[in-house]
Amino acid sequence: MLILGISAFYHDSAAALVRDGEIVAAAQEERFTRKKHDSDFPANAINYCLEAAEATADDIDYVAFYDKPFIKFERLLETYLAIAPRGFKSFSMALPVWVKEKLFQKKLLRDEISELGGFKLPDDRLLFGEHHLSHAASAFYPSPFQEAAVLTADGVGEWTTTSLAVGRGQELEIQREIHFPHSLGLLYSAFTYYTGFKVNSGEYKVMGLAPYGNPVYVQTILDNVIDLKQDGSFRLDMKYFDYCGGLTMTSPAFDTLFGEPPRTPEAPLEQRHMDLAASVQAVVEEAMIRLTRSIAAETGLKNLCLAGGVALNCVANGKVLRDGAFDKIWVQPAAGDAGGALGAALSAYYGYLGNDREISDAMDAMQGAYLGPGYEQSDVEQRLTAAGAVFEVFDDEKLVDEAASALATENALGWFQGRMEFGPRALGGRSIIADPRSPSMQKMLNLKVKYRESFRPFAPAVLADDVADWFEHDTESPYMLMVADVREERRIAMTEEQEALFGIEKLNIPRSDIPAITHVDYSARLQTVHEETNPMFHELLSAFKGKTGCPILVNTSFNVRGEPIVCTPEDAFHCFMGTELDMLVVGNCLLRKENQDPKLKQDYKDAFELD
Repeated sequence: MLILGISAFYHDSAAALVRDGEIVAAAQEERFTRKKHDSDFPANAINYCLEAAEATADDIDYVAFYDKPFIKFERLLETYLAIAPRGFKSFSMALPVWVKEKLFQKKLLRDEISELGGFKLPDDRLLFGEHHLSHAASAFYPSPFQEAAVLTADGVGEWTTTSLAVGRGQELEIQREIHFPHSLGLLYSAFTYYTGFKVNSGEYKVMGLAPYGNPVYVQTILDNVIDLKQDGSFRLDMKYFDYCGGLTMTSPAFDTLFGEPPRTPEAPLEQRHMDLAASVQAVVEEAMIRLTRSIAAETGLKNLCLAGGVALNCVANGKVLRDGAFDKIWVQPAAGDAGGALGAALSAYYGYLGNDREISDAMDAMQGAYLGPGYEQSDVEQRLTAAGAVFEVFDDEKLVDEAASALATENALGWFQGRMEFGPRALGGRSIIADPRSPSMQKMLNLKVKYRESFRPFAPAVLADDVADWFEHDTESPYMLMVADVREERRIAMTEEQEALFGIEKLNIPRSDIPAITHVDYSARLQTVHEETNPMFHELLSAFKGKTGCPILVNTSFNVRGEPIVCTPEDAFHCFMGTELDMLVVGNCLLRKENQDPKLKQDYKDAFELD
C-alpha cells in the first residue's frame, strides 16, 4: 500500500510517501527549486519520493491532500460577508485566485499528478483531510507513544487555529477546537509584522530577539489584545488586527496601543522592538502552558504530541516540558505546513483505511527526520568534479579526524552527509558546524557566513549521553525543538556594567564555556545526537570531544539568509564558494577553501531574497 501525501498552494509545499505505514521519504519543494517557502505543486518533491521508493506514479494507491479547499473558501466568503463592505480590496484580490484554481483544486491535483506519470487517478483514490487533523496525524502517528494528547496550533487551517486531539493506537480524534479569527499563530505573526519581519518566515527571528528585551508589554497585550482564560482558551480583540479584511496584519488601533507605526524591514532595531518580542513570546508561552495544563487535567494522559507552526516555538516547548503537566513530549520536526503532507498520508493509512499501528522500537518513526535525498560517493565525486571543485577523498576515520581537527582550530565547516532533513532544522545532514567554545564564532557565522542579523542565536548539537552535563535537560531532543538553560557551573556571570548594556550590545559578552551557542538569557536550542540515527555526525562529535573535551558543536542550517537549505552536492559547493566557510565535507570528499579556483567564488550575499 503506497500513499502519497501532498501539501501545496499556500506555503512550504511538500510531499511524503508512506508504504504500509512506514515513512519512505519526505521533502519540501523549496529544496529542489531553490525558492524559499515555495508554494507551487511539489512535482520535484514527489518525483524524489517515488525515486526513493523505487516506484512510479502508477504504483500509488492513494493521494492524500493536507486540507479541504472548499471549507477554506467558505471561510473566505463568511469572513468577507461578516465585515463587508470593509475588506473589499483584499476579497477582490483573493477571489480570482480561488475561482481560477482553488475551487477546482481536485481537478488541478489530478491534472498535476497525471503529468507525473501519464496515468489517471480515480476520484475515490484522491483524499482530502482537514488541515489540523493532518497536523495532529503528523505528530501522533510517528511518535513513540501508544496513546497521547495531541495539541496543534498555527495561523489557521480551514477554520481551526488550535485543536486538541486524543490518539490511541491507530485511532485519532479531534475533541476541541478554537476557530478563526482567534489564533495564537496569527497573534505572533502580527507582532512579527509589527517588529519589521516577514510573516510566515520571520517568526523565529522574533523568538530569537525576545531574550534581548524585557516583557514590559505583557499586561498591555493581556488587557487589550487577547482575552486569555485560565484553561488556555482565548479570544482576540479584532479591532487591533487587519488580517480579516485588510492587506496588513495589524490595524491603526494596534499602532496607537503600542505608540508607533510598524518598523520597516531592515530598519535599525530599538529596545522597544526587543521588548515587544519579549512580551508576545511571554504571552504565547503562558497560553501554551495554560492549554497543556488543562489538557492534561481533562484527558488524564501522560504523553503530549505537538504540531502546527506554533510548535516550532522551541522556547515555549521547553517551558511546557519543564512545567511538568506531561511526562513526555514529542514534537513533529516538520511541524509547519510541510509536515501536513506526511500527516495527510498517515491519516489516510490509519484513519481512513483503518490499518493497525505498530510502535517503532527506535526513538520514533521519523528516522531522525533524515527523509530527503542522499547521494552515493561516486555520484558526489562526479557532481563536484563537474562543478569545478578540488577535493581529497578519505575513508570515514580519516575524514572525521581531519574535520574534527579543523573544528578544534576554529574553522567553520559545511557538513553534507547522508539524507537531507525533512523540516526547517538542519540536524547534521545539511549543516554548517563550528567550535562552540569560540567567543567570536556567533558573530562571525551570522555576518560572514549566513549574512543575517547579528542577534540570531545558534544551536548546539550535543552527544545525547552528555547533554545533562552541559544543560539543564536530561531527555532526548533530537529535532532541535526544545530550549534549555546552560548548567549553572558552565556559565559566566555578567558584571553590573555588562547587565546595563543596551540589548544587542550584550551579544559579544561571553556568558558560558560555550559562548557561541549560549543565548543572552543563558538558554540554548538543543539537538541531542544519537548514533542510531546519524552515526557519522555522532562520530564527528565524539572525535571533537576527544580532541577538546567538549561534546558539542555549533549546528546551523547549510544556507545563507533567504536561501533554502542545500539539497545537492552542487548546492553545497556553490554556498561554500559564496561564503567565508573554511572547509566543506561532502560524503567522503573534503574541500579546503584555499585549494579552490578563486574564479568560482560567487557573490552570495545578495543572491537570495531576504527572509
